[in-house]
Amino acid sequence: MIVDVRLPLIAALAGMALALGSCQGAGPGTGSPEAQLADDSDGRDWPGYGRTYGQQHYSPLAAIDQTNVGSLGLAWSMDLPLGNTATQPIAIGGVLYFATGLSVVHAVDAVSGKLLWRYDPEVGKVAGLNLRAGWGVRGLAWWDGRIYVGTQDGRLIAIDAKTGKPVWAQQTYDKNMAAYISGAPRVLGGRVLIGFGGSSGVSRGYISAYDARTGKFLWRFHTVPGDPAKGFENEAMEMAAKTWSGEWWKFGGGGDVWNSIAYDAQSDTVYFGVGSPYPYSHKLRSQGKGDNLFLESIVAVDGKSGAYKWHYQTVPGDTWDFDATMDIQLADLEIDGKPRKVLMQAPKNGFFYVIDRTDGKLISAEPYVTVTWATHIDKQTGRPVEVPGARYEDKPARVAPTPLAAHNWLPMAFSPKTKLAYIPAVEFSVVFSQPSPDWQPATDRNTDAGANIVGGPLVGEKPPAGMLIAWNPVTQKPAWKIDHPTYINGGVLATGGDLVFQGTVDGLFKAYSAGDGKQLWSFDTRAPMIASAITYQAGGKQYVTVLTGLGMAYPMNAAVLGGPAMEKYGLDPRTQARRVLTFAIGGKAALPPRQTAPAPLPDPDFRPEPARFMPGAMAFSRHCLNCHGSLAVGSSQGPDLRRSPIPLDKAAFEQVVRGGALEVQGMPGFGELSDAKLEDIRYYLRARAAELRGQGSAPSEKDTSLQLK
Repeated sequence: MIVDVRLPLIAALAGMALALGSCQGAGPGTGSPEAQLADDSDGRDWPGYGRTYGQQHYSPLAAIDQTNVGSLGLAWSMDLPLGNTATQPIAIGGVLYFATGLSVVHAVDAVSGKLLWRYDPEVGKVAGLNLRAGWGVRGLAWWDGRIYVGTQDGRLIAIDAKTGKPVWAQQTYDKNMAAYISGAPRVLGGRVLIGFGGSSGVSRGYISAYDARTGKFLWRFHTVPGDPAKGFENEAMEMAAKTWSGEWWKFGGGGDVWNSIAYDAQSDTVYFGVGSPYPYSHKLRSQGKGDNLFLESIVAVDGKSGAYKWHYQTVPGDTWDFDATMDIQLADLEIDGKPRKVLMQAPKNGFFYVIDRTDGKLISAEPYVTVTWATHIDKQTGRPVEVPGARYEDKPARVAPTPLAAHNWLPMAFSPKTKLAYIPAVEFSVVFSQPSPDWQPATDRNTDAGANIVGGPLVGEKPPAGMLIAWNPVTQKPAWKIDHPTYINGGVLATGGDLVFQGTVDGLFKAYSAGDGKQLWSFDTRAPMIASAITYQAGGKQYVTVLTGLGMAYPMNAAVLGGPAMEKYGLDPRTQARRVLTFAIGGKAALPPRQTAPAPLPDPDFRPEPARFMPGAMAFSRHCLNCHGSLAVGSSQGPDLRRSPIPLDKAAFEQVVRGGALEVQGMPGFGELSDAKLEDIRYYLRARAAELRGQGSAPSEKDTSLQLK
């Protein structure tokens, strides 16, 4: 194991800064970079994804508060090109940094909106097959004059914050792996940490640490054990292997660390959440036996060495894709009259967990949405008490929450002032069933999760719902709740002005009272939002910045949810406004009117052939849904192909889809597609376009593919 000898000194200095408070809130070049990342820093900057080590998505700034938020107005905006904008910016020393599309990093003057530099890692030229697997990144990191970004081809890149020039780059996984980076790096104690996503294909998850200054590899922690015949990397993997059965290593096992990472500088402890298994079915993956560590776990490791400290598993032997990769947030709470150092998480499975972060022991866990797979969490064992039949071993089971989650990656926030967590939550159910007996692992980054999942409510059931829940982690009860028009609602920001900011898919950016949920302000952004806002100080003034436009897979999926539920908003990827919006008290800037989605082009040669529809639907679902939307309803970064001219021309369609003519722009080539399958997909898209034009209705289909990360 390689360890940088400077790290103990860095950790000691960070601990001194926390204890003495001597450097809190220091600007770039004026004090320890560790002090700016401390949870009690003054909030002038927003240097990391969750702002600080504790990942609370909270700022103590209070110049914008409940008394004047009604005067908040647009200071400036910047238009962005087609591509992922589900990214949260960071702000350091009056400069905004954010990534769009395939990890293209921008630096912008926060006061004027002037572009300072732009760095393109040219992912489309090198990602190859992994263009099929990911969607760009959700955030960046800063440390001591450097900006850190991950890419879809697995690079971790350090960029000079002043010049935009790359300083170093590390390939974090084998380029042949079916993997991608979508999460924000975290810089913790002078080390930059990153994982990856990819458990919808063969992979074995891990998290890696690099020296933030030099890029030198430091340590790696695998989340599932490998082939026992090859030995184990450490005692933690040997322990974990005892909880698996069969030949799991042939599938990889999954367990990707694709989102949440937090840090306690005082104890030099790194906490990270572990993702879903591959394949989803516990029966298929591990013969239905064992807890399958460290899937769906919160794991604590030593910051210097990566050595295992403790774990808490939220879903032993998971079979529902209930990732534990949602935000991990650290706080100090008084529970039963005693101060406790806690870790909080509202993962996909629907229970809100409060855990002692010193030893991993469960303090409490209660459902924050409707949960049907388990009745409760046993406080003595920490294990869920499952509902009989929920594992769908012998027959299908309708389960809530779903793989799209009670709470997905959209950040929640925690306010140390109100002691409330603010969760962008979801309520709906899906039907799980075992895959066919001849199931085979996914190949070439195509969706094949290892479980059949059918979305959509039954007749008479409540439709999928989204909501913002203010949750009291001490009483484990809601303080207030705001219902939203769809299951998609954006990440959350809480501030010292007793405000909670959130954007939604309908284009409204709102501020609520942190104490009682009363809406205090709203702005029509003319575009959907799912990225979290940040707030910071520049030129002595407080600003709020958010990016509009969709990205990632979350808005596109869940079959009838990602299709018709989004259709009413007219969110064509080519016309929806992707912008940086920055607000300040007294801002007077305005936005142009909202653009509408174009009508599909005429297709006079199209003739309905119902027998061709389902083969095309299945091929589209397997190869195209991730980027172009379920039921071919494009709403995120991939164009809505019902409105595209390319499917109307056989030769052009072949050049783009099979020949990879647009690969540099992020559209991967699918060279393995036969002529027949290519024509099936093209027919399906033309049929969907005809339906959109009002020329009859396409046959019904059940899209069972949910690609979520």
